[in-house]
This record gives sequence, structure tokens and C-alpha cells, in this order.
Amino acid sequence: MLYHSTNNPAHRVDLKEAILRSLPPDNGLYMPDTLPVLGQDFWSIWRELSFQEIGYAVAHAFFHEDVPAAALKEIVEGTLAFDAPLISLSPGDHILELFHGPTLAFKDFGARFMARLMAWLVRGDNRELTVLVATSGDTGGAVASAFHRVPGTRVIILYPQGKVSGLQEKQLTTLGDNISAVEIDGTFDDCQRLVKSAFLDREMSERLNLTSANSINLSRLVPQSFYYMHSARQLPEGVEPAFVIPSGNFGNLTAGLLAVQLGLPVKKFIAATNANDVVPAYLKSGDYQPRPSTATISNAMDVGAPSNFARMQALFGNSWEAMRGKIEGSSFTDDQTRAAIREVKSLFNYEIDPHGAVGWLAARRWRAANPGNATITLETAHPSKFLDVMEQEIGKDAVEIPERLAILADREKVASRLPGDEAAFKQWLNP
Repeated sequence: MLYHSTNNPAHRVDLKEAILRSLPPDNGLYMPDTLPVLGQDFWSIWRELSFQEIGYAVAHAFFHEDVPAAALKEIVEGTLAFDAPLISLSPGDHILELFHGPTLAFKDFGARFMARLMAWLVRGDNRELTVLVATSGDTGGAVASAFHRVPGTRVIILYPQGKVSGLQEKQLTTLGDNISAVEIDGTFDDCQRLVKSAFLDREMSERLNLTSANSINLSRLVPQSFYYMHSARQLPEGVEPAFVIPSGNFGNLTAGLLAVQLGLPVKKFIAATNANDVVPAYLKSGDYQPRPSTATISNAMDVGAPSNFARMQALFGNSWEAMRGKIEGSSFTDDQTRAAIREVKSLFNYEIDPHGAVGWLAARRWRAANPGNATITLETAHPSKFLDVMEQEIGKDAVEIPERLAILADREKVASRLPGDEAAFKQWLNP
């Protein structure tokens, strides 16, 4: 299959180029020339399939022309080494827990798949692959874990100084080996801008063999569509869920749209945001106005210029009416988020993190306006990653810290510190 740029459909490349170069030279995003559809042979049995079988069917639909079946099965099975359980708080109110991977965040699905696919694509190539990633919290930790000590890779993680939680920062800065962390004096949007600037410098990008691990890379999105199908099949037959997605860079929601393209019945997608409500505002007005991000307690969603918006537009033929027909936006303040954390604990004895809490608020709003509808809220990170907020709202020791996170607390942080300046970053990257 060939892949084209959202900015220029005439610019077309093969899978290896799309995944390893990540970003087209025109600053668009790569999309498949043809979006696959799963046939009736899949949909007649999908509810009986395992998570791994669903993942393989989806991956095969996208990549079978380029990746042999045996290799693809190995990639999928290595990715889905943990579950994504669906938890019911009350009738129609479901939580999809996506934090059971090694770094306790949904990003583990995309990062593990991407690392394995890239390793297959560069087999036999003796050049070092430099993986650049900007993170607002969880992406960096997932990518660091997925690529740690992978031969032939150098991973560089940019994160905004003071804008990730303490344990998230430890996940980025304590592994060492082939993982380097860069603390940027700025916002996530600055980190994302610096990563894109490196890719748009084509001479440097080729020389350093750069690739991106952000959701600008299509291989991050395909595996995230696995769990939309995995969760929907657990509902009673005939129930079309509304998926509620705590959103920042909108890769997770875009993955859900890919699942719909494959044939998954979904009543609605609800884009749940904090104060960084650029997309909900667009859905109401039709006017897309990116702006500098605002810091909130749901920090992984602190994005003012969502990179995947271009893919969302492409999937809806650049039609505002079509997009708002399938996606509804909701935004909430930090005070509302804190209250939701307390309320979910009080009502259901369930600890929900600040991102999931934003989603739960949006789900409740949807169900109130659409009685009888079922919602699946994506709980994207384990609440222990935001311990300061959780303890303030539901008490000290209310959230158990998994051992794989707790052991990081006493490890020494190692990170370079840079301004949000493209020239300074390029000089550091290529001294």
C-alpha cells in the first residue's frame, strides 16, 4: 500500500518511508491511499475473537501487503501482552482501563507495536535509528520502555519543564542506556514544534536517520484501534456505544475513527478536553483556532495545536458538518475534574485519574442528553501517576502505587535542559 501526505495527495511513499520518516516534507501527515474495510467474515465472528486475534485482523487489513503474516502475528502478540479490561460502574457507564501495560498508560499499545514494526522494517540495516518524541506526560515513558536497550536505536524524549507529574518524569529520565531526556523550557507545543523542525530539515533528518514516536507516526494509531473493537464486543449485541476519549493530541480519537472505517458500529465519539478546548470549540463554530496550551492537572491533554487534527479532517473530507455529525466536544475545568475524582470514588469506590475524570464528566453529560445510551470512557493512565492530585482529593494512601512505578521514586533524574529554540535544539541534536 502507498501512503500520501494530507497536504499533498500527489506525494506518495511506501510503508517503510511513511513509518521511518514519519513526517512528509510538506509538514502534512501520512495517510493510507486506501482505507481498509474488514469483511463480513470478520464481523460475523468478531465477538468470539480474542484481543490478539482482533489485533491481528486489524493489522493485517492495514499492512498485509508489506509485512508477512508470521512477522505481523509476532508484532501483534508482542504488543498485546496485557489486557484492556472493561469495567462497569453502573448500567451504561463503562470504563475501559488502558493502563495495564509496562508504563501504566494507553501509550504502551502504540509504542510497543511501533517499536516492533520499526525493528522489522530496519532488519539488516546497520545504521542507527534516532527516535524523536515530544511528550506531555505518558508518551515519553511508553516509548522509553518500548525502545529501551533495543539495538541500533537512540531515543530522545523532549518534555516541558515542570509540566509533567513527578513519577511521569522519572519514567522519562531514569532509564539511561540508549534513552536521553531533554527538558524544554516551554510547553508541550514547543516540544512538538522542535521535533517537527528536525524532521523538516531533510538533510539532517536523513543523515541522523530520524524517525518519530509521536502520534504523527501512523504506526502509533493502528494498534490503538484494537481496543475499540475489543471493548465494544463485550457489550450486548446490538448496543452501539458512544466512546468518550480524554483528548490532547487527538491520536487516540483518530484511532477510533480508523476502527469505524474498518466497520465498527459506533454511535458517537465524544472529545473530552480540559481548558485546552481547541477542537470542541471548532466543533461548535467551524472555526479552528490553535493557541498556546494552558497547564492543567490533566497534563497529558495540555495541547493547544493538536497534530492529528489534519488526519481527522482528511477522514471527514474536510467537512465540518460531517465531523460534528460524528464527534461531539466537551470541556471541563480543573475544579470540575477534582470534583469528579471525589464523586467517582464516593459513588463507585473507584479511583479515576484526572484524565479519565474529564472523560467521565463528558460521558455523564452525554448520557443525560441521550437517555438509554451506553458510554465507554477511556481511562488512559493509572491514577498513581498523578499522586499529588489524587491524594488531595481522596486522601493519602487511597491509591496503590504499582511496584514498577514505585521503584522509580528514588532513582536519579538525568536530563539535559534547553530553551524552546529550534537552533539550540538542532545544535544539541547534531553537535
